[in-house]
Amino acid sequence: MKFVLFLLSPFLLYAQTVLNFQSENRQIEVKKLFSNLGVPWGMTFVGNKELLVTLKEGTFVLLDTQSGTKKVLKARIDVLLNGQGGLLDIQTSPNFKNDRTVYFTYVKSVDNQGATTLAKARFESGELHDMQDIVVTQSQSDTSRHFGSRITFDEQEHLFFGVGDRGVRSNGQDLLTHAGSILRLNLDGSVPKDNPFVKENRARPEIYSYGHRNPQGLYFDKINQRLIEGEHGPRGGDEVNIIQKGANYGWATISYGKEYWNPLPVGEGTHKKGMEQPLKVYIPSIAPSSLIVYQGEMNSPFRGNIFQGALKLTHLNRLVLDDKDNVITKERWLEDMHERIRNVIEDNSGNLLISTDSGNIYQLILK
Repeated sequence: MKFVLFLLSPFLLYAQTVLNFQSENRQIEVKKLFSNLGVPWGMTFVGNKELLVTLKEGTFVLLDTQSGTKKVLKARIDVLLNGQGGLLDIQTSPNFKNDRTVYFTYVKSVDNQGATTLAKARFESGELHDMQDIVVTQSQSDTSRHFGSRITFDEQEHLFFGVGDRGVRSNGQDLLTHAGSILRLNLDGSVPKDNPFVKENRARPEIYSYGHRNPQGLYFDKINQRLIEGEHGPRGGDEVNIIQKGANYGWATISYGKEYWNPLPVGEGTHKKGMEQPLKVYIPSIAPSSLIVYQGEMNSPFRGNIFQGALKLTHLNRLVLDDKDNVITKERWLEDMHERIRNVIEDNSGNLLISTDSGNIYQLILK
């Protein structure tokens, strides 16, 4: 890929092009929309051009992607801002046009320990109202890492969100804790009757899959009608998974990663009966964050591709799968920008929006 990087004066107009490059014989134009936002963790559209963004510090901001205006919302949430914890993801309800509901995740202090929490609010007249917790997960830990947590919905209006193992490895195989799992709920927070562990006494009924380390990517792929997840591994072993109902993804019994304090592999190896294998493993680690499966137009060469942000290696990863789910093409976009990419979403026009830990939001126009 050929990249052209632009250096901008601070006095130039809103939404200036900062980069051009080619992929699949298409010209990709990158524009910087916003800067100096703190850490924009989650993004969701609440109008054609209105973007509602969560800042890790605990603030909600409303951005106009056409004019460049920014509004800090009055609503505040009491987040435990510690390490990887804070205000996390946000998504509009599948029925947003009618119910005006947004769902978000954050880290709540429970007995002075952090717990990943799902909450909701009503978006009206440019503000959030009636905030309330839906699920305070049983994931408390005094560590400040591995909270998850992305939100997505399937076409039956189930809500999914991920919870990391909270830095306690045994949590991944423990069904009595929400930590280390993907949860599935109805929109009102109740448990679907067909959840895989709903009839088991020694399991949390909200759990849909388990054996996860730190899932920071989660997306329901409408093209193939399946749930795609991405998670951090230790020193390599980052994964992309196809999530199956009731399945065990192995952490920390099996892993492709290595220990931080010595060169030994984590767990018992990379395979074990009854535990799923990843769709893709990253060795060395890229530190994967948010991911999507690009929907786009039917004739787009990017349709069905996985786009995944990389924190450590500072790029946007593109994966192309064949009809047997083998990765046949991998590209790294935006390497020259040296940005820790935190979130990636697709807008109604088929453009990508990414947020970065340095407080920027960019638009990628896929022509």
